[in-house]
Amino acid sequence: SSGINAEYGAEGRNKYLNTLKELGDKYKKRKWGWAWSFAGEQDKLEAAIEVGGAGYPAIVALNIKKNAVLHHRGGFSKDSINEFLQYVIAGRIAPSVLRKDVPKLRKATPWDGKDGQMPEEEDYSDLDDIDLDEVPVENAHSEL
Repeated sequence: SSGINAEYGAEGRNKYLNTLKELGDKYKKRKWGWAWSFAGEQDKLEAAIEVGGAGYPAIVALNIKKNAVLHHRGGFSKDSINEFLQYVIAGRIAPSVLRKDVPKLRKATPWDGKDGQMPEEEDYSDLDDIDLDEVPVENAHSEL
């Protein structure tokens, strides 16, 4: 699973996707399945494999039959991900036990290939009407 925030833009997302495609080609004889999703799109899956929050982009190896997940802790570069996959193959990473059932993926909106939109900021202009001098402050003292 790999999530890319809107701040990375289309260029950054395409770079990450190209890295994943290159490594997918390199390991295609292993008959591994591959999935990519942006942050929050598959929230139930993210919860099941314990991925999410601020840790994006993220890579995991998942073996549903063995009820195991392995988390990549390195950087999101071709070399780092390749090393992680080599460790997975060699059994050099201890898997974590899946604590939740892996849910079915829900239909996602395809990426349009454009830069993401940052969420709109909250409007706090109504707070300008508050006079902070009228708010009592207990045990107030000033130290510099």
